[in-house]
Amino acid sequence: MKTSRPTVARRVALSAVLCALSLLFSYLETFIPMPVPGMKIGLANLIPLLLLPTLGIPTAACVSLLRIALSALLFGSPVSFLYSLAGGTVSFAVMALAFKFRLFGLTGASILGGVFHNLAQIAVAIPLLGTARVTVLLPWLLLSGTVAGLAVGLLGAFLLPRLPRSLFPNPARKEPDAEPAEPPENDP
Repeated sequence: MKTSRPTVARRVALSAVLCALSLLFSYLETFIPMPVPGMKIGLANLIPLLLLPTLGIPTAACVSLLRIALSALLFGSPVSFLYSLAGGTVSFAVMALAFKFRLFGLTGASILGGVFHNLAQIAVAIPLLGTARVTVLLPWLLLSGTVAGLAVGLLGAFLLPRLPRSLFPNPARKEPDAEPAEPPENDP
């Protein structure tokens, strides 16, 4: 039995629900204490990561950007929006390129995303704060980006094959073989 891609209306509804879930993950992370400013697990990036191989780069990008904007609007500030937008955009672009050109699997793309998210945020912090002294946080942020990217990537790799095929078509997944046709009868 062949699965079909979701209709436009179903895709929009699914994207809205997934954006809300990503926004919820982003909000919940604000309650997790971290030892270094700007350090996060990045659970909100799980949703766009899962959308890359299923609904594609454009849908994943829309969900990611909408989550960043809504997150800043609901529980952020203009400065946090700049950090989030820079980190999220660069992170997503790197993950999408790594996935598109098959440079890495889901976990590798997620690790790259975590590292580049932190690099982009440091790049924004330097002119905003007027000092390069924030680079002292770079080793910790790169380590945390790697560990968080690994955790989110492993979670994504675990969840991807378990997503319902009717909503999340994945060309990389093998479809179950159709039942074999009955063998022809031999005429004597």
